[in-house]
Amino acid sequence: MFNRRHFLSTAASLTVAPLALSSLARAKAPSDRVTLGFIGVGTMGRGHLGRFLGNDEVEVVAVCDVVQERLDNAAAMVSDRYSERTKSGEYRGVRKFGDFRELLALEGLDAVVIATPDHWHTIPCILAARAGKHIYCEKPLTHNIAEGRTLVNEINKAKVVFQTGSQQRSEFGGHFRKAVEAIWNGRIGDVKRVRIGVGGPAKPCDLPTEEIPPGTDWDFWVGPAPMRGYNEILCPKGVHKHFPQWRAYQEFGGGAIADMGAHHFDIAQWALKMDTSGPTKIIPPEDQKAENGLRFIYANGVEMIHNAFEGDAKADCVFEGTEGMILVSRNGISSRPGKILEEPLPEDAQHVMSSSNHHKNWLEGMRDGSTCICPAEVGHRSATICHLGNIGYRVRRELTWDPIAEKFAGDDQANSHLSRQPREKWRIA
Repeated sequence: MFNRRHFLSTAASLTVAPLALSSLARAKAPSDRVTLGFIGVGTMGRGHLGRFLGNDEVEVVAVCDVVQERLDNAAAMVSDRYSERTKSGEYRGVRKFGDFRELLALEGLDAVVIATPDHWHTIPCILAARAGKHIYCEKPLTHNIAEGRTLVNEINKAKVVFQTGSQQRSEFGGHFRKAVEAIWNGRIGDVKRVRIGVGGPAKPCDLPTEEIPPGTDWDFWVGPAPMRGYNEILCPKGVHKHFPQWRAYQEFGGGAIADMGAHHFDIAQWALKMDTSGPTKIIPPEDQKAENGLRFIYANGVEMIHNAFEGDAKADCVFEGTEGMILVSRNGISSRPGKILEEPLPEDAQHVMSSSNHHKNWLEGMRDGSTCICPAEVGHRSATICHLGNIGYRVRRELTWDPIAEKFAGDDQANSHLSRQPREKWRIA
């Protein structure tokens, strides 16, 4: 997929002339606000936008979307929030773009929040990194494994601060953080098995073609994916409040196993201290039509099972060890026996990074140059689990995975699923 020579020439052709920010964004002192641009302002992007608009440390200066109604709505959100500054002459409006490359060309822009569909994560991330912008990108971080390694390499080269939108590491009552710390400190003994409760794999898109609504740049929405006709299930009309089902289709997303799986597999990798590695075996269920029960086996023998539970021991993440079990979900945490979580950790206990606000953790990284709680490498490795699961269900046979080389051993067919050629106009690395 990625050819560096072709990328360099293509990236040069995509360069646009620098644009100027408003006077408020240029004159950040004394508040020293971080100037933000938003790429993708659908339901998830709008949620991020609302939270950042309530943070006085940042100044939202630009928004971008391929649907005009969503673009106008996001700009109105910003203007409404900053309207009290208009009389003083400080605020001159937010910039609107249909092409994220024009947003990235803004002079004085510090960082971007990317909340596009999965197939549109990698290219904006790479071009943002090359433009020197700090990046917050939604999960799952990539559409395929090869994209992930290229993205990580570009982020490392650019030395920008990167946060993957795996908010469970910071938020949701701290339940997942508590689970990870308990496991790190041996409260369930040696971990033997992890069960992850998420939905099934992605499927090929078979939706009928519908008329493209006015104000929607459908060609841009499809972007690097194979071209197909418009359907409202993929790209809803106007300003919607639900999460569109492009997630279900392998051309654009990774199915439910990648959507929520990017959260829950991420917690499992964290607890297992496998943030920069992964399993070595992928074993699909014996039932060739089953969409649950796939097993990931790590080199140390730990087994992680997709959506297969025993009895009433069911949660987003279930950790089974030699001395007990921890069950953790967004709405709570419990253990069997209960005393596992009742006793405080010792003074010399291992602790996760301090973070109770995922956005703030990213902003702190920009301020002091520290690594975020879910940097690009970690986001890539968590997304890789989702991709491996999809590939396992697709080929329906046991696979041997090398987490260092990031290839399957002796299996050309399985390796063919590691990358995808983008459409010609978007062949950049």
